[in-house]
Amino acid sequence: MKFKDYYETLGVARDASADEIKKAFKKLAHKYHPDISKDPDGEEKFKEVNEAYKTLKDPELRKAYDQLGRHNPGEQFKPPPGWEQYAQGAGFGGDHGGASGFGGGAFGAGGFEGASFEDVDLSELFAQMGRGRAHAGPAGHGAHQAGGQSFKAPGQDFEVTAHISLDEAAKGTLIELNLEMPEYDAQGRLHRVPQVFKARIPKGATDGQKMRLAGKGGKGFNGGPNGDLYLNIALHPHPLFRADGHDLFLDLPVTPWEAALGAEIDVPTLDGAVRMKIPAGTPAGRKLRLGGRGLPKPKEGQGDLYVIIQIATPTELNDAEKALYQQLADASTFNPRGHFVAEAHRHA
Repeated sequence: MKFKDYYETLGVARDASADEIKKAFKKLAHKYHPDISKDPDGEEKFKEVNEAYKTLKDPELRKAYDQLGRHNPGEQFKPPPGWEQYAQGAGFGGDHGGASGFGGGAFGAGGFEGASFEDVDLSELFAQMGRGRAHAGPAGHGAHQAGGQSFKAPGQDFEVTAHISLDEAAKGTLIELNLEMPEYDAQGRLHRVPQVFKARIPKGATDGQKMRLAGKGGKGFNGGPNGDLYLNIALHPHPLFRADGHDLFLDLPVTPWEAALGAEIDVPTLDGAVRMKIPAGTPAGRKLRLGGRGLPKPKEGQGDLYVIIQIATPTELNDAEKALYQQLADASTFNPRGHFVAEAHRHA
């Protein structure tokens, strides 16, 4: 629910008297009246002024509004715990008025605590309260019928993390979630109820993807729809592959001679090893692409597998290997740091 600052709309302080509020309303209503105002936004401002005055002119509605606290205009907020008693006093109540009427009235057990107010309009909420007061009897009876019973709010949405392996993401899987969902009992006390959900994760699910299970969240309020349960997909680390969307990345260690002379090497993929050609003179860090060897995409096709060349140097050499390396060092003119010398001469 988005907050509207009715005091700011009328240009009065929060402790303004009823006469000050009425005087401010008359002034602004005259200023923005569609038959008088030349302001292109006059009609909309006229509606906002009327909306604010309808709430603040009524002592009970104003009291309920004040208990919502202070927020920035347009900010999403939710009524604080215990706000039901003020709402009931304003005509949005249970069967018998007062806090004791919540069990079977408009709020249900636990009041607003389990409801989501994201799609509720503040002006409509207070308009219903006003209608409830207009139709209520001397002791407040009937207020719930005129106001509260027609108000519905969706249940709260929840998010949980679903951990799956890369292989499960590639092939799809069925997971079971054992959750404890918050609910209110008949006495209005909050407690957690164990619930088991099964969810089908389609093949090609990616790390960070959010899946929606409609109606599996918190229970709706006063007949409103249940909230949704959102699954945040998280991939377990894989010993070989890193995932980025539908693409996979693999660090491929090669020997110095394979990188220098070129080679054909068996490269692991999720579907088994494939033969890949390493061009002669391949430097460390070069990225080679194996098309269509990544994760499946939702509709068709697959991501790619990118192989990152890592040149692995032997840590232990026998005498023959040392002699060959020394022979190479003596014969080679290759200098990987030649640009250092060129840069030094440039600044000399």
